[in-house]
Amino acid sequence: MNEEIRMSNNPMACDITTGVCGDAGDDVLEIIDLNPPQKTVKLYYVTDPICSHCWALEPVMRRFEAEYGQYFKFQTVVGGLLKGWDGFADVKNGIGKPADVAGHWREVGEHSRMPIDGSLWLDNYIQSSYPPSRVFKIIQQKDAQLGHVFLRRAREAVFVFNRNIGDESEMIDIVNHMGLNGEAIVSEAGTDTGLELMEQDFALAASLGVRGFPTIVMVNEDNKGVKIVGPRSIDTYIQALEQALGAQGLQAKPVPSLTQLLDKEVLLFSKEIEVMYDLEPSDVNAFLQQELSADAFSLKEILGEKYIELVR
Repeated sequence: MNEEIRMSNNPMACDITTGVCGDAGDDVLEIIDLNPPQKTVKLYYVTDPICSHCWALEPVMRRFEAEYGQYFKFQTVVGGLLKGWDGFADVKNGIGKPADVAGHWREVGEHSRMPIDGSLWLDNYIQSSYPPSRVFKIIQQKDAQLGHVFLRRAREAVFVFNRNIGDESEMIDIVNHMGLNGEAIVSEAGTDTGLELMEQDFALAASLGVRGFPTIVMVNEDNKGVKIVGPRSIDTYIQALEQALGAQGLQAKPVPSLTQLLDKEVLLFSKEIEVMYDLEPSDVNAFLQQELSADAFSLKEILGEKYIELVR
């Protein structure tokens, strides 16, 4: 008995049966996780398909999600920027009629260097942002990633290529080029289902206290969080995420290669490349030649800004 006690208290004692020197414990196979316990954050991005400042935010938001997306679950929420022009007025930005939007959009495009034409507001203006919002919600319900793709394609269409994305034929064309059935999806968006999904987002945005776009709300497991209104620097979003998590020194993941990014996005503007890879505008051409084969992309220019498009 004394010998058994001595062996059980001796870390150098080896058991011939278990093959373990020291205490074998009770479990032969034990699952362990050496990662520190981590809270999860829900990130709500409240936006609208025709929000010009949301378009300006795209380069920063893409980089933020690429580097820190492992810390949060991303959810895009539409907030309803323009129901219609009857009674609409944006006094702060001096907008009371469609033609007033053109100058505002051009100003945002010039400041952000995310190109915006805006002349459609003079001769083919958008009646409401609700129709493309409903199409987005129908696609998002089926596949969140495809919803993101639609929102991106719709913004390219309206801001850069001056297409009226409130028009049914334009929405059908955008969805068709995504490889989906444009007529079926746009038709479904016009039903009660599309309306209900959109209004659920409106209610969520209201519950988050959102009154303008873009607004980012980060909420942790304790239902506490941070709200950021308007486009901000990436450092602002990192600090907000740290505050929501109650943690400092978050580890950024490597950003995707330009090949990977272009394959996913299809079209990228110079500002987006600069922000993702910490480049000066003058360095972009050399970077493209270094990272991409000449037959992989076409280099174009619009509204004074360069952009690249994937060659399929």
